[in-house]
This record gives sequence, C-alpha cells and structure tokens, in this order.
Amino acid sequence: MKRSLLFFSVLIILSLSCWAQEEPRHQLTLQGSGFLGKTTTSSGIQSEPTNSGGFLAGYRFNINNWIAAEVDYDFFSNSQRYATSSGNFRKQTYTHGITGAGVLKLPAFHGINTFALAGGGAMVFHPRNSTGIESQARGTFVYGGGADIPVMKHVAFRAQYRGFVYKVPDFNVNQLKADKFTHAAVPSAGFVFNF
Repeated sequence: MKRSLLFFSVLIILSLSCWAQEEPRHQLTLQGSGFLGKTTTSSGIQSEPTNSGGFLAGYRFNINNWIAAEVDYDFFSNSQRYATSSGNFRKQTYTHGITGAGVLKLPAFHGINTFALAGGGAMVFHPRNSTGIESQARGTFVYGGGADIPVMKHVAFRAQYRGFVYKVPDFNVNQLKADKFTHAAVPSAGFVFNF
C-alpha cells in the first residue's frame, strides 16, 4: 500500500512538473495587414482589385509542440475594377475573409519560432453603396508562413505572409461573369498573446 501511494505521488508530481513546463496552448493575434490582389483576365473581362490595408484577428490552439490549428478573420475595404468590351465598372467592397488552417510549427532558430500553414475558408465580398448588387461568397484556399519573435512573457511579435486563391467575384452580374481563379497576397504583422 505504501509503495503504491509513493508511486502515485511521484507520478502526480512528475505530471504536474511536466504540465507546468508546457508551452501555452492558446494564442490570440491582432495584426495589421495588406491586401495585394492580382489582375486577372478571362473571357475578355479584366478584373483588378485595388491594394488596401485592413486587419486580422485570429485564434490558434497548439495541439503539441509541432502542430496547431487556427481560425482567422480578415477585413479589408477595397474596390474591384472590371474592364469589359461594354465599358468599365468599379465596385467598392468590404472584403471579409474567414479561414481555418492547420499549422506546422518548425524548429526555433535563435529564439524565433517559425511556422507554415495551409487551409481553406471563404472570402465574402460585400458591395458598399450599391443597390441591386448582391454580396457574394467565394471559397478560398489559404497558405503561408511566418515567424513569432518573443517580446516578453506571453507576448510575441508576429510577421507572416498568407496567400489566398479564390474565384474572381462577379456579384451575379452577367456582364462581369469570368470563370477564373485569382490570387491575393496578404502580408501582416502584429502581436500574439499566449495563454
């Protein structure tokens, strides 16, 4: 009985000491970001998004030392310009990105924690001040990578790049229909809070 009690006591103490040394499992991030869209031409329709700034808010759950899962929300206020044979159109939009990704945490280098990510989600294009034009959601593939630089206990500076691959929005307007995929580069930087 005494040996069993001693064994379980040692096991609990070792478990608690390992748990106390474990890295925080949860992260919140707030970052400023940029939206750098690519000009795309399909079926005689040229689509050109304007470059703009925005923000990113995200949550990451660290499953273990190598793997994490994250969800992110992006917001941009930009416009989409279309050049067609019948004229030019410009749609002012609020662009929302809602994505989830798997994260591979790479080995730390001189205290800098690097990572790569891939996943998917949706881009929602919401026209501003447009009557008769509907919001439109497009599925997106997201990929990227970045680095966390510790600033103080439980706070780090994060710089990252993410790329979005999605179908060109047409807002269900026949003159703008273009069945083509495009790419947006989304660099961002901000702070990570670990808890």
